Amino acid sequence: MKLYRPATVLVGIMFVLLGGLTRLAEPDHVYDGEANRTVRHGTIGEPLRFGESTVKVDRLKFARAYLSSDSDEKAVETSGIYAVVEYDTVRGTENVPNPRLELATDAGTAYAPISDTYGSSLDFAAPGFGVTGVVVFEVNPADLAGLTLKVRSSPLFTVLTQDLAFDLAVPDDAVAQRLVDQAAAEYLIPHSVTRVAS
Repeated sequence: MKLYRPATVLVGIMFVLLGGLTRLAEPDHVYDGEANRTVRHGTIGEPLRFGESTVKVDRLKFARAYLSSDSDEKAVETSGIYAVVEYDTVRGTENVPNPRLELATDAGTAYAPISDTYGSSLDFAAPGFGVTGVVVFEVNPADLAGLTLKVRSSPLFTVLTQDLAFDLAVPDDAVAQRLVDQAAAEYLIPHSVTRVAS
């Protein structure tokens, strides 16, 4: 009996290793995370479920410079334009996977949030609480048509992944140019505010 158990375990481990090697040898059969992603679509002002939590985009603003509310330094300017997404989140009972954010355009451009500010990711509070915050992106003013905020969660193994896509109401270049022309000289990035969820 003592010899049988280690031998059985060894054979099992060997089959697992062979299965992994076979899978690596056939890349067409490797797990494709994109195929298992589902996307919920929404617009400004529409809360979308993100697991047990919700995310809502309140408004989109453009500015030629930004300044952190706790900074004594001068505003950070750009040769492009800053797109500021103001949002609300409400945390559910489950853990929230750390979402990756990007602004995408109809031309296929993807902009990442500015990482050196506290306006670089979605904040979630404790269960039952909400957060009001902002995310800042540096964008090309000539490439804004179809601007969409994408919230992508990280898949765990082969679990179905839920992503969000918010249409930010920039349907064409003419609307984009109007918004850029009306951009504020500076945007003061506030700290996120936590509140009791209603």
